[in-house]
Amino acid sequence: MRFLFLGAGAIGTYVGGSLAAAGEDVSFIERPDTAEVIASRGLKVHTADATRLVTNVTMYGSAGEALAAGPYDIGVFALKSFDTQTALDELVATGHEVPSILSLQNGVDNEPTIAATLGADRVLAGTVATAVSKPGIGEVVEEKHRGIGVAMGHRLSEPLVAALEKAGLSGRLFADAGAMKWSKLLTNLTGNATSAILDRTVAELFSDKRTYRLEVAVLRECLAVMKALGHGVVDLPGTPVRALALATRLPRFVAQPALTKALGAGRGDKMPSFHIDLHGGRGRTEVSFLNGAVARYGAQVGVPTPVNALLTSTLEALTAGEADIETYRHNPDSLLTRLR
Repeated sequence: MRFLFLGAGAIGTYVGGSLAAAGEDVSFIERPDTAEVIASRGLKVHTADATRLVTNVTMYGSAGEALAAGPYDIGVFALKSFDTQTALDELVATGHEVPSILSLQNGVDNEPTIAATLGADRVLAGTVATAVSKPGIGEVVEEKHRGIGVAMGHRLSEPLVAALEKAGLSGRLFADAGAMKWSKLLTNLTGNATSAILDRTVAELFSDKRTYRLEVAVLRECLAVMKALGHGVVDLPGTPVRALALATRLPRFVAQPALTKALGAGRGDKMPSFHIDLHGGRGRTEVSFLNGAVARYGAQVGVPTPVNALLTSTLEALTAGEADIETYRHNPDSLLTRLR
């Protein structure tokens, strides 16, 4: 298959590099400076078994240049959610054939956005459960192998999973795209926004009785919205999401130690993505596409989501420099008082 990846970040490099190493035809669209570096050095993919230097990828510095070299069987969005519409507009503006798009992005808004631009038959829902990190341009480390989900229902669904399997990425088909994407969203919410706002590790959040209750409320709100929308909870590759959902219904003295260990201690000192974005000065996070999505869909179906709404507005204000980060640093009561 011919793949065109939009974005050579952690997920794009990991999936695209692995596919190329397995013999697939893989191209990337990246910023010209990044494309030049990768074209000269190749991609480096570290797994538990080996380190692979992948040089058989083609890099393009613009959508027009890439699509002119088409056609492609599938395009893969490995972008932040806030870049989705811009990327679509750039592809369409070239006047060249735009392939169907597999979205491996977090959140539940990307597939509807792609469908609104290209058509519902031109989008595939996907999710990456494997944990990866990116130490440098064109280099990724597989931290915990789990697998990749792809929704059924598209003519390319099965060929894609076969290609992922061949590349050692553990592809798996899911019958319900909504359940798959919302279940991934549930896992993305754990400790993410609160860690950034309070400047605390996930382990600290789940071990503190006050913030533990806050985190459980985040998950319960998401589960209530999922139920109202008709989406069940499904286990993702290597990820027992149903056990996470069950834990939110158990007494605190039973669930708190297990969740602290599973969600917090297992991360070590690694901070969640929102913390990295905020405290790294990146000027933007995906909070409106994660916690914010829970609040938006909750409003549509009449489910109250005060905690997710508060975390969204607070983190957005901090990211925009409209609130003082020191007000919240290591101060859970600053959030809890606003909730009351």
